[in-house]
Amino acid sequence: MSLPRALPPPEELLGAYAHGLFPMAHDDGHLYWHDPDPRAIFPLQDIRPNARLRRFTRNEGYHCTVDRCFTTVMASCADRPSTWITPEMIAVYTALHRGGYAHSVETWHGDLLIGGIYGISIGGAFFGESMFSRAPNASKVAFHFLAAHLREQGFSLFDTQYINDHTRMLGALEIPREHFRVLLADALRRNVSF
Repeated sequence: MSLPRALPPPEELLGAYAHGLFPMAHDDGHLYWHDPDPRAIFPLQDIRPNARLRRFTRNEGYHCTVDRCFTTVMASCADRPSTWITPEMIAVYTALHRGGYAHSVETWHGDLLIGGIYGISIGGAFFGESMFSRAPNASKVAFHFLAAHLREQGFSLFDTQYINDHTRMLGALEIPREHFRVLLADALRRNVSF
């Protein structure tokens, strides 16, 4: 991990992602570049909601949208006692969203936003950043909607950076950083759009 003086402008941030780096704010208030080894990914072809979640989604009347309220999703992901998402990051990632590189999936119950996920897309790579939930399974519904969308669009890499209990439950696995870089190089060559 190294320390950037400040979050770089959007075009430099995209370049960092294309090299496998991503920024996170630490408890000391500074931003650090991360390049973990091992790296956590979601194997796109294996990610499917189970029958119970499909039934729950249908019965609860949840539905998803894409890029309807990106900044609200990111701010909602930051709205927790401990977060690495700073106001500066929200501003820069919102600029990336306006440029077509940052995207969100929102989960709704009627007109109420109850969950979501956001990340960065470059070529055929999607770098998942964070998700939030305000109702049972709301983030899972957004996650599976996103995974299906990425498959349909021809993405080959769904990065989740670090593994934790929640991402492991969703199907994440760890791979060596060198393997991740091979997958990333292939994904960046793909001419797909979100």
